[in-house]
Amino acid sequence: MKRRQVLYGLILCGGGFLAACGNDRGHDLPLVPEPKTPELTPPFRYHKLIEVSPGQDYDVVSWGRGQTKTGAFAILHSDSAAARYVTTTGDLIGTIVDVFNTDMDLDGNPEIIIEAKGTDTSNYINVYAFEYTNGHAEKLDFPYLTKQQRQGYRGEDNFYVQEGKLMREFPLFDAGAKPTGQKRQLEYGLRDNEFTVKQVNKDSTNVSTAVRSAPKPVTTESSPPKKTKKHAPEPKHKKKHHRRRSDE
Repeated sequence: MKRRQVLYGLILCGGGFLAACGNDRGHDLPLVPEPKTPELTPPFRYHKLIEVSPGQDYDVVSWGRGQTKTGAFAILHSDSAAARYVTTTGDLIGTIVDVFNTDMDLDGNPEIIIEAKGTDTSNYINVYAFEYTNGHAEKLDFPYLTKQQRQGYRGEDNFYVQEGKLMREFPLFDAGAKPTGQKRQLEYGLRDNEFTVKQVNKDSTNVSTAVRSAPKPVTTESSPPKKTKKHAPEPKHKKKHHRRRSDE
């Protein structure tokens, strides 16, 4: 009886050992949940870390109590190599959508660009841009859309970085606020710390406008046909009556 109990115990131990070895090989391992992004507590609303290079980090945060359409932002620059820390703050209108890191003028100084969604019907997007040189932040004025660029614009912007340039894309709407299915794409650069902008695709809105403003076809009502000149009838030659001489 004791032998049976000992043998049964050895079988159980062997089974447990094999199961442990199987787990070591990666079989039947429990799924480890991915770490959750820590939730922000009030008054903070947004946070994103931009790692420009080793030891050069930019934490972008926004905060504010009591309001959701306005607040403030801060860019916390950490230069861990030089043990230098710089804070850049400003008033925020709208809600931060995304933050981008660029070097559009290729001078080795990073630009931190904050995209915030505004609520004003005349300006759907607010952009806050700074260039950092030796720890110093210089504010860059982001250009407004021109009258031609705003034609058909009703927000819904999409910003992204492509080949070192900041790209902006938005759908076009007609006069009745209906989407046309077309998009306009703008490319932003930087020269002498001033933004440059150019359109990189065909402006279909201008094409349709040109068609609508084309001159109307000539009609008989607006431009009556020219009258053809009538040739005056040739004058009739009167017959000359010859008088008979008396000697005939």
